[in-house]
Amino acid sequence: VQLQASGGGLVQAGGSLRLSCSASGLIFSRYTMAWFRQAPGKEREFVVAITWSDGTWYGDSAKGRFTISRDNAKNMVYLQMNSLKPEDTAVYYCAAVRPDYNSNYDNTRVYDYWGQGTQVTISS
Repeated sequence: VQLQASGGGLVQAGGSLRLSCSASGLIFSRYTMAWFRQAPGKEREFVVAITWSDGTWYGDSAKGRFTISRDNAKNMVYLQMNSLKPEDTAVYYCAAVRPDYNSNYDNTRVYDYWGQGTQVTISS
């Protein structure tokens, strides 16, 4: 299984970015997919998750500004980030959890697969 995150970069505060995560080696449509982020010196933080049936769970930092979506035909999951703030600066990771798991999506320990991360830097 491979998860490949991309789309990070340097953006001014107030700007937008769209992250992408491609998946291979798994039956993508059955997996819950999620985005986490990790800033220097901090623990990995849950951002948002989307289930196989398009149910979504947003972390507090993402509510109202970020939107997750998926395209099962392309094995892709996306994170649209708007109104970015300097505190959004982090490495963003995509992750996948097995189909029979359906609770506590904000727990890093339950995820079976992780991508390599993409750096997002927001300048003030």
